[in-house]
Amino acid sequence: MIRAAAEILREYGPFPGVEQVGGLTFDGRHVWFASGDRLNALDPASGEPVRALNVAAHAGTAFDGKHLFQIAEDRIQKIDPATGRVLATIPAPGNGGDSGLAWAEGTLWVGQYRDRKIHQVDPQTGAILRTIASDRFVTGVTWVDGELWHGTWEGDASALRRIDPQTGEILEQLELPPGVGVSGLESDGSDQFFCGGGDSGKVRAVRRPRRSTATGGGTRRT
Repeated sequence: MIRAAAEILREYGPFPGVEQVGGLTFDGRHVWFASGDRLNALDPASGEPVRALNVAAHAGTAFDGKHLFQIAEDRIQKIDPATGRVLATIPAPGNGGDSGLAWAEGTLWVGQYRDRKIHQVDPQTGAILRTIASDRFVTGVTWVDGELWHGTWEGDASALRRIDPQTGEILEQLELPPGVGVSGLESDGSDQFFCGGGDSGKVRAVRRPRRSTATGGGTRRT
């Protein structure tokens, strides 16, 4: 396993009225992050929030290129980002113990926090297609260039981990400074990750390790 210190590039927030940052996603322009009773859109260039949707937003967030998906307690909501309207709902696999959420190749990938699992889920029915076990609590989940990454947060220690999507083997770990939590995780599709900062109320940008060539089995949109 490759170990390295995570390089924090920038911190955003804390933001007015936001006590906790949960899941987050990137739509190519804005970082969307969950804060309990709403979904917030952040401009990563200026660092300013630009809009918010009044929907339940308790954990992981994902974007499929057209719609937002948001974990709200024991369910996953499909949301129109233009209006905030909930278009569909499926059960979350952890029945309220869910954490991260990502979109890749037509399916949802859901972190289950204390059960230390990542589930691939049918976005139409909520059926679990397969499960990857972890040896740490799972927070955020993201795919980028065929790589599966997830956040961990136990006690005072947090890290970003790249794992083998078939076996769950840990391939690489970026360790955050003590006391810096990771609640949500998303790639910008290039050279950085966006990380939810839990009860710090912050969002952080972390450098993604450089690759000479893309690894894995092709690009997966997060």
